[in-house]
Amino acid sequence: MSVLELKQQISKLSARERQEIQLYLLRLKRETPAWKKATARKVRDIQAGRGASIESLEARLSRG
Repeated sequence: MSVLELKQQISKLSARERQEIQLYLLRLKRETPAWKKATARKVRDIQAGRGASIESLEARLSRG
């Protein structure tokens, strides 16, 4: 089955079924070595105090 065929089939699914597909794809992404490596790096940065503060996040959000 081609990607186009998959997209066409997905477009025919109910909202609930599409949500299940979305969650499944997200789970697959989180199982990749690249995602795990990037997440581990982010955790180390936060533990080392290099994470973003609440104030800086609020400032980013307020700028849009």
